[in-house]
Amino acid sequence: MLWIATELLIVVALLAAPQPPQQDWESLLRDPAADVQWNADGTLWLLPRGVGGTVVEVDPRTGVRTERGSATAGFAERLLVNEELRSLPGTRQSRIRFSNESAGVVELLWVDTGGVRRSYGTLGSAQVREQHTFAGHAWEVRDASGSTLGYVRGDVLPTVVHIGAAVEKVPAPVSSVPAGAPAPAGALVPPSSAEDPATPPELPANAAKYAGPALWAPGFGHAVMFERVAEQHHPVHLIESSPTDQVEPRMRTIQYLKPGDQIEQRWPRLFARDGHEVQVSRELFENPWSIEECRWSADGATFFFTYNQRGHQVFRQLAIDAATGKVRIVAEETSPTFIDYPNKIWTHWISDDELLWMSERDGFNHIYLIDVAHGTVKRQVTRGAWMVRAVDSVDEATRMLVLRVMGIDSAQDPYYEHFVRVSMDSGDVVRLTQGDGTHVLEWSPDRAFYVDTWSRVDLPPVHELRRGADGSLVMELGRADASALVAAGWTWPERCAAVGRDGATQVYGVIWRPCGSANDSAPRAVLEDIYAGPHDYFVPKAFAVWDGQRRFTQAGFVVVQVDGMGTNWRGKAFHDVCWKNLKDAGLPDHVAWLRAAAATRPWMDFSRVGIYGGSAGGQSAMRALLDFPDVYSVAVADCGCHDNRMDKIWWNELWMGWPVDESYQRSSNVVDAAKLQGKLMLIVGELDENVDPASTLQVSAALVRAGKDHELVVVPGAGHGAAETAYGSAKRLEFFKRYLQSEMTGK
Repeated sequence: MLWIATELLIVVALLAAPQPPQQDWESLLRDPAADVQWNADGTLWLLPRGVGGTVVEVDPRTGVRTERGSATAGFAERLLVNEELRSLPGTRQSRIRFSNESAGVVELLWVDTGGVRRSYGTLGSAQVREQHTFAGHAWEVRDASGSTLGYVRGDVLPTVVHIGAAVEKVPAPVSSVPAGAPAPAGALVPPSSAEDPATPPELPANAAKYAGPALWAPGFGHAVMFERVAEQHHPVHLIESSPTDQVEPRMRTIQYLKPGDQIEQRWPRLFARDGHEVQVSRELFENPWSIEECRWSADGATFFFTYNQRGHQVFRQLAIDAATGKVRIVAEETSPTFIDYPNKIWTHWISDDELLWMSERDGFNHIYLIDVAHGTVKRQVTRGAWMVRAVDSVDEATRMLVLRVMGIDSAQDPYYEHFVRVSMDSGDVVRLTQGDGTHVLEWSPDRAFYVDTWSRVDLPPVHELRRGADGSLVMELGRADASALVAAGWTWPERCAAVGRDGATQVYGVIWRPCGSANDSAPRAVLEDIYAGPHDYFVPKAFAVWDGQRRFTQAGFVVVQVDGMGTNWRGKAFHDVCWKNLKDAGLPDHVAWLRAAAATRPWMDFSRVGIYGGSAGGQSAMRALLDFPDVYSVAVADCGCHDNRMDKIWWNELWMGWPVDESYQRSSNVVDAAKLQGKLMLIVGELDENVDPASTLQVSAALVRAGKDHELVVVPGAGHGAAETAYGSAKRLEFFKRYLQSEMTGK
């Protein structure tokens, strides 16, 4: 009881400690163009933040800059937007200063998460009101007639809104369906007009097996419906130990498919207008994970769809001839490992004859132009040892693409995002960004100009105005200034690259030091923040005043993060390291990187290294103690998927494969629990619906059976990410302090 009481006092004290002054740090950054807003007339507003800023209007056609007034000290400047906003969940308190610069009275209304409005009164012309709010909360402004003037959302920084100065026009979503083409899947309905009185075909007697609605061809000569097999029932039971409305616990049951389970499957069935079925062979789409992107050709002769085969090693664009039922391949991807369908599958129909297709078939993610009729590659539009991250726009009239790409500049960090303009026909590439950093573009309404904002973790944002046609520079709009931050003791993050496990491939990371320690060479314990999910990369690239890692630097730790092999966007070979091998988590690269970093930084104590992570990061944090106990001595694993057979189906089958085989066992922390060395804390929320909480309890049980000491923290009422609750966060920090900073370490 004494130990429990002492621990409780420690945790309560930690919970009572003041939160990191994130907002105070944020307010010290001065940025002349923290927000840029294009107006319908093609002019541009630069809205600053920080003391002494000025609101500036820029005409990109003439280059004329016009000051429109002084910014409010300590506030971020905003204009209303015409896009309807609703509040997002948020608990960080903030303020909005409404400045009514219109000629009439306006009404202020708070908009909740469901869109319900609540009036907060009126504001007369030339009046100013400072309104308490929360970051993420939305507000609507109406004129005296009740018409909406626009919306604004609260930010972490206090915000000043100029009512009547301008309204940012948010463009309506642009359809990816070419003009005159049939509507997307699900949008077609049976005809009912007098001009064409066709009715749905008579379905077979077992029609209950078919999923609708019917997808009718133009002209209504044929329709497609889907035969379906339902997914299996796989309940996961969660016990809410302490509900607020009753004394007894409550059981929650959720449907939760796991690797190897029977999934819902659908197959297209083709019917003629008179009701008879046109027989279609399933040979090319026999075992679907999904069938999507269904569409008819404009002449109603061909039905197109994509087929993602279970196991994610085959992905096809298929076409069914409506008259004969014959199925043919328009485009196909195959892989001996996996096809990264959530991130690297993208299609765009130019016409029924041409299709833009994304593929990693040459080892890097690129765009191809497909000849639909012949099912062949007409042209590889982009090529090289770099990656297409996303398609920003497709201009079918000029046959030009704007792409967001990575790794195109070999002299820069390969994770920096750049933009290029590419011709579909010639493949000529025009770079729209140049600066040594990661880039974000904001286009003018007519796309004649754009603002390129780029930064690095160690370089505050730079804002450039450029021409859309060729990327040429019109002018630099301004640079953010972090000198006040540095003067207050804020410490720059440090970029660090070193070779990984193979002695050749560069891996990239970031190091955070405690604020005020830039000239302090005293060795400090090191914490690694790990998340190595193969779906992305995770080391930050853009500048930020506050990163979550700084919660630990404030406690005196050096914090690092690195992207090793198996994470995304470095090429297929780099990515494939994760295949049937999630336990790897890039850890051999992390260890090599840590050794190299510490070798030249005496303030990094390589003899005191801890690691923490959540979800897949929780699995990796524990795995670090299992496989690399000579480097990592303390770990906190939050809500980990410690055995991939226990986790959600889609994520694990994508990287570990299907059917379930022995590779799942080889990656299991439960199976390897007896190997544990070092100090381990497991944290889990009892109501986690993302990763089955039993995964953490099962690995704890395996540790108990093996006689391995560890700490298990179950947070009542918490869901996924229980270590980020106030209680879980305090427990985690105290654990690291106890074993890496206290006298118990002997360091």
